[in-house]
Amino acid sequence: MPDDAERILSPRELNRAVLDRQLLLERSTDPVPAVLERMAGLQAQYAPAIYIGLWSRAHGVERDLVTALLHEREIVQGTLLRATIHVVSKRDYWPWALAIRDARRALLKNLRPTPSVAEVEKAAATLREAMRDGPVTQRQIDALIGSHLRRVVGFWVDMVRQPPSGTWEKRRADLYRLAEDWVGPPDATAEDGVALLVRRYLAGFGPAAPREIANWAGLPVATVAAALKTMETRAYRTTDGTRLVDLAEATIPPADAPAPVRFLPNWDASLLVHARRSGILPEEFRPRIFHIRAPQSFPVFLVDGQVAGTWKVEDGRLTYDEFRKLTAAERRQRDEEADRLLAFHT
Repeated sequence: MPDDAERILSPRELNRAVLDRQLLLERSTDPVPAVLERMAGLQAQYAPAIYIGLWSRAHGVERDLVTALLHEREIVQGTLLRATIHVVSKRDYWPWALAIRDARRALLKNLRPTPSVAEVEKAAATLREAMRDGPVTQRQIDALIGSHLRRVVGFWVDMVRQPPSGTWEKRRADLYRLAEDWVGPPDATAEDGVALLVRRYLAGFGPAAPREIANWAGLPVATVAAALKTMETRAYRTTDGTRLVDLAEATIPPADAPAPVRFLPNWDASLLVHARRSGILPEEFRPRIFHIRAPQSFPVFLVDGQVAGTWKVEDGRLTYDEFRKLTAAERRQRDEEADRLLAFHT
């Protein structure tokens, strides 16, 4: 399609597109592993975020169900994109892990002090041997190779969090297992994995610029651009002229599509900079959600598709910090959804 024929998407259309693909316009009836695939995984530095993020996006999610799926290995928790904990479906784990392996190892040069590759490879061999008999704790890893190498050895050893570590019931994600023992042997190539990552991103956050996909995945822009050339895509432009790419079969909801109140957990990926174009987090509110004094960020609630405040549960009650004045109808809708969240939370 020639550039002058590319459809221009308004900020409101971009907002609705990402809300729709993140299943925040309408909850999905798909099984949880399929939901995770549709939304491009779920960021999970804080274990309850797994549960709340899924509850807000899928019908019928209960806490026991999510924990059971982690134990049954239908969904997997590991350090993946940008060296950050994510939960993905079992079938997505290896393609994602292999796609980002080289990029993750390249991060070694950015560390201070910088361990040598030989030093990390030796630590990896030591850790892999220790894990042959089963999972190890973070404390055991530190005793084996030192905490300074524990931060990087995962770039060389594919590990997952084994439940009950990293669940609602035991939130500290500090029990590690070799991925090939927990998930099974690798069943993809790095090239296949990159293509899947790009497709997952566009299906979950598109339309997008290649640099946004690269930012999310932790891959070079050139790698993303090469993968896009193998796919059927279509192009759009933003009102400021930025060119976006999307899956050819993907659709854009109307700008006036209703967006119900939704509650999101800490570090929800829809709020991060790679999805800035969506406007889900208004820029004037960004410093109130992400700042150095709040490393866990804050859980937020959305009204009409945008962050309108934060929430927390205290003493069995859900309380709010509103960022703007809500109408009576908006407050009523928020409180109705809050009652459902509180029932799930407690």
